[in-house]
Amino acid sequence: MNTPSSDPSFLYRTRDAIASVDALATAIVHLDLFTSLASEPATTAGIAERFDLHPRSTDVLCTLLLAQELLTRDTDGLHTVSNTAREFLVAGSAFDARPYYAAMAEKPGVADFLRVLQTGKPANWPGEEGEADWHAAMKETAFAEAFTAAMDCRGRILAPALAQAFALNAAPRILDVGGGSGVYAIAFAEQYPDAQATVFESSPVDQIAARTIAEAGLASRIAVVSGDMFTDAWPTDHSVHLFSNVLHDWDAAECQTLLARSAEALPAGGTILVHDMLLDDDKAGPLWAAEYSVLLSTVTQGRLYAAAEIGTWLADHGFVIRAITPTALGRSVLTASR
Repeated sequence: MNTPSSDPSFLYRTRDAIASVDALATAIVHLDLFTSLASEPATTAGIAERFDLHPRSTDVLCTLLLAQELLTRDTDGLHTVSNTAREFLVAGSAFDARPYYAAMAEKPGVADFLRVLQTGKPANWPGEEGEADWHAAMKETAFAEAFTAAMDCRGRILAPALAQAFALNAAPRILDVGGGSGVYAIAFAEQYPDAQATVFESSPVDQIAARTIAEAGLASRIAVVSGDMFTDAWPTDHSVHLFSNVLHDWDAAECQTLLARSAEALPAGGTILVHDMLLDDDKAGPLWAAEYSVLLSTVTQGRLYAAAEIGTWLADHGFVIRAITPTALGRSVLTASR
């Protein structure tokens, strides 16, 4: 698999951060959050209760504002405004910049994020037909083709870096859970000539994966199993389970379900790889991850997670995080085993 000669991070970060401006505008023009917290600090849960917001999306918003250094958080978890926010985003300030954002109040993206905050449900994926959220839209062949192609072009940057970051044993068998086009399985197969892989995907993406793998000339080494990862039986003859950009599509309860199913299907010496953009354990950054988490919360049922959160879920099944290794485009791979 080829690798680029120049760094595309700016192009991918610009897209990943596209919803973060709408989230900031929502906090300013619809909640007047900074004025409220300047007079009465609150925890994330307290903010959700004060404004009648959903916990998942409130968590995402607080992480963004902490990463932007507009909020600070003390050891008791109370959020208050930073000096910058107090000077520019609190009512009564001599330099009040809130009117600069007022015209964004009716912007569609701002309205979408306000709805996500209030309901916890993703907004409609933008499209000519006003498709449903990502999870429902992926059942339609045309949308699945377009979305998988978008993820595949990113995967061509991420997949080789991932394959090089993790040292596999002599003849591994890898289950690529929710593996999309198969781009990650292909990268592992190319990096490790003795590796065998299976892409576990639902319809119609399973057909896209089979086609892509065949075009790469790797159908003899990479199988495709069609199924719902939440309800159907998992293959049990793989030593490594890969979740690449999968957990971030789901809320915490669903992530725990997936990791539990993985632990059950793995042999005693098996390994779980979680490849994603990770939040810092204090969930106050890094900024790129905080920005991307807003986008995810807007179009999926998930968000980004910290290694500490994932580690807690893994520990319930006897797994310990052994390493966290950077790959590309701000992503890392978390390696866990029992």
